[in-house]
Amino acid sequence: MDCLFCKIINKEIPNYSVYEDSRSLAFLDIHPKCKGHTVVIPKVHAETLLDLDEQLFHGFLMAVKKTQERIEEVLHPDGYNVGWNQGEAGGQVVPHLHIHILPRWKGDGGSSMHGIVSSAGETNAAEIGKLFV
Repeated sequence: MDCLFCKIINKEIPNYSVYEDSRSLAFLDIHPKCKGHTVVIPKVHAETLLDLDEQLFHGFLMAVKKTQERIEEVLHPDGYNVGWNQGEAGGQVVPHLHIHILPRWKGDGGSSMHGIVSSAGETNAAEIGKLFV
């Protein structure tokens, strides 16, 4: 398999680990957007969150929590942005599920999740909500 993250898991490519357990690995992003920018990946190849079964999903999210706790111990940021990009339209570059943990500090010039996209157009929540009924 030619997956960058699978190569990191298999130790073909070195990384700066922040947290690791039997099912997940967290390491510093080599193109950080902020101090301590960390990526958490499942050790099984899964392109999206939808590819994980329930047991792997729970273990993966626990690894995200443990990673954030470790970052908190070491860096003591004022806040966090935590999330993932899914699919090309969502900005996913590496086709292996990965959650970004971005430590934040007051005055760092960053934005919130609301700064990612702003193209709702004429639709509103009530109209979209009807589609889910």
